[in-house]
Amino acid sequence: MTTNQAVQSICIFRLSAIGDATHVIPVVKSLQACYPAAKITWVIGRLEYRLVSDLPDVTFIVFDKKEMWTSLKHLRQSLSGQKFDVLLQMQLSFRANVISRFIPAKRRIGYDKSRHKEMHGWVINEQVEPLPNYHVLDGFMQFVRYLGCQPVFDWSLPVTESDRAWAAQHIQSHQKNIIISPCSSHHLRNWSASRYADLIDAINSRYNAHIIITASPADQEKKFVADIENQCQSQVLNLAGQDTLKQLWALMGLADLVISPDSGPLHMAGAVGSPVIGLMAASNPKRSGSYQFPELTVNKYPEACRQFLNKSVDQVKWGSKTEFPGAMDLITVDEVMEKTVQVLL
Repeated sequence: MTTNQAVQSICIFRLSAIGDATHVIPVVKSLQACYPAAKITWVIGRLEYRLVSDLPDVTFIVFDKKEMWTSLKHLRQSLSGQKFDVLLQMQLSFRANVISRFIPAKRRIGYDKSRHKEMHGWVINEQVEPLPNYHVLDGFMQFVRYLGCQPVFDWSLPVTESDRAWAAQHIQSHQKNIIISPCSSHHLRNWSASRYADLIDAINSRYNAHIIITASPADQEKKFVADIENQCQSQVLNLAGQDTLKQLWALMGLADLVISPDSGPLHMAGAVGSPVIGLMAASNPKRSGSYQFPELTVNKYPEACRQFLNKSVDQVKWGSKTEFPGAMDLITVDEVMEKTVQVLL
């Protein structure tokens, strides 16, 4: 760790994804508390920018991975004449490493050698300490500590009155409000539509709750939500494709409970302080599950490791996925109901 150098400008490089962008919010807050005079720039993905664009005192450079050459040109133009005191290279992919070479910086801080891949070591000149078996957020906070700062676990974002009003109109004051966000960006991390339908019916038979289902505007996600709605006997509010990320952020802040697989909304729910049941079998919740509500996770990852990798959870490489057909079927409706009752008692 080095703390004796002046830090007047910091560039955070983290393009994706929504969950990871959510984890970067407290990184920004920590750096702002530690270096209040420093100018902070965040090179971020197009979708993720929609969530955090109002974060105070941050300059954003939006990089659209689908428009690689256009975005590289925009990046170079935006940084013309600049050289950051510090670059936090917080993404390990080959594309991210190549892009970061276009960001001028004196100190280029990245991950330790045990985590290097896809030429990461080529784009950095300093590295954080090794951290075994870590949650993604704890890995991000290493950069904060490396710069001599104390972590500030503050996920607050500005929310407009119109977004709050949109959220409020979808909440029932006389019922428990439960949001189900059933879709991950990786379909093998999704629970089945039939089990979501059975869960909704089980919840309503006990609580007569107000069930809200959310998803992105993507056709496959809207179809998945429609399948859930068609298979359950209970009435639900289908908001798939109808909300912005900021509206979803506001809506989750009013929920009594959120249920989601390994996805961005899982982490958004925790960030706004709403209890969230994580449905985890295809990935390790100790690495990518809810940071705020780990005790509510339905964790079938160890069983998935045994069944699909023929190894114990302690034998597989940290971060290994068990994204196989049938992995999420290890999660039962009864197990999710048990966590639901735990929250709604």
